[in-house]
Amino acid sequence: MALTGIQIFKLLPGTNCKKCGAATCLAFAMNLASGKAELDSCPDVKPESREKLSAASAPPIRPVVIGYGDTAVKVGGETVQFRHEKTFFNPTGIAALVNDSEPVDAIVAKVKRYQKLQYARVGLNLRPELVVVKGGPNLAAAAKAVVDNSDLSVILYSEDAAALKAATEALAGKNPLIGPATKANCAAVAELAVAAKVPVWLKAAGLDEVAELTKALGAAGVKDIVIDSGARTPKTALHDSIAIRRAALVAQNRDYGFGTIAFPAEITPNLPIQVAIASNLIAKYAGIVVLSDFDGAVVFPLLLARLNIFTDPQRPMTVTEGIYPIGNPDEKSPVLVTTNFSLTYFIVSGEVEGSRVPCWLLIKDSEGLSVMTAWAAGKFSGDDVGIFVGKKSGILDKIKHKSVIIPGYAAAIMGDMEEELTGWKVAIGPREAAHLPKFLKEFKVD
Repeated sequence: MALTGIQIFKLLPGTNCKKCGAATCLAFAMNLASGKAELDSCPDVKPESREKLSAASAPPIRPVVIGYGDTAVKVGGETVQFRHEKTFFNPTGIAALVNDSEPVDAIVAKVKRYQKLQYARVGLNLRPELVVVKGGPNLAAAAKAVVDNSDLSVILYSEDAAALKAATEALAGKNPLIGPATKANCAAVAELAVAAKVPVWLKAAGLDEVAELTKALGAAGVKDIVIDSGARTPKTALHDSIAIRRAALVAQNRDYGFGTIAFPAEITPNLPIQVAIASNLIAKYAGIVVLSDFDGAVVFPLLLARLNIFTDPQRPMTVTEGIYPIGNPDEKSPVLVTTNFSLTYFIVSGEVEGSRVPCWLLIKDSEGLSVMTAWAAGKFSGDDVGIFVGKKSGILDKIKHKSVIIPGYAAAIMGDMEEELTGWKVAIGPREAAHLPKFLKEFKVD
């Protein structure tokens, strides 16, 4: 049962030490009650109080980790119904479905193809993470083929408890999500999951049966659960996804406090329509979406949609500060510097790449502001940019000249940069990125 802010306050030290970042213990208690703070932020909570508060302040949707390594996916852990209220935390896992009736060679070829679907964007590596292996008699061999030929994490799909057991043993240490647990096999799947210490996904015949199965799995000792309501039409799948989220967050019904998995692959055989359904479900709360296949035209749009939805709306999208080589630059290649606002980076890097002039692009942390805004706010001043270029960026280890191009909208920082960068040539680039190709083709480094 969730505690009110006042009930939480009575369990806190009451010292108003501000170590948690809040002005008072009461303010921290109110933040904790509303899901805007974490209990670990308070270092002085007594052990007996911490135990009570930990249970009361547990996320309304239990976080569950599936898989291993770079492709591990966390499902659940969300605290708000709508993104603008705070943010969404754990991006939807994107999975492809393979069947154990397919030849092993065909499965290997598929997962090797899936492995290559990776895209660098905003300093991140965007990729699908999961493969659902469905079947029975050959489930273990098919699952083993996936992990032996890729780093993709696995979801096992079989109502045959014996087949699940063999496949789970074959994937020891890979933390697969196993299931489905149904009314018919719930006890057997729960026993296997508890013994193997792996998460379970359940498949219900509607929202009422979801609660029955989560209770049964919980009573059997399974804590890490993912919900499939059984919906296999676009309308019902979307309705159930929203209803489960509302039940957990608004009604605070712990029976529905788990992440979800949805199967567009089983709604329609048409892959483009699966993508449309998946995009709706990514926007409306699915923890995992399962498609029948992957290719670039399928995966890339979903990855970008997911990135946008799970980017904190209260923070600008940024690129990591550093050096970004474009077109295999060498020691004589031009050097440009700009801010770390992601849109600025994409536009500038795209125009530089289009110019076919190899360049070094320096990205300076400007707290996600564009060039003009950052300059006006003092986040892209001449002395700071000069120090970054000359001392912090490390670009001098890569070039044998001292020329740097600054954005035209930041021309006012040129003088301060020259004072900071003794012996450097500071060139003013064009105001519009579209004019960069012509400028770079005519630019000569000193």
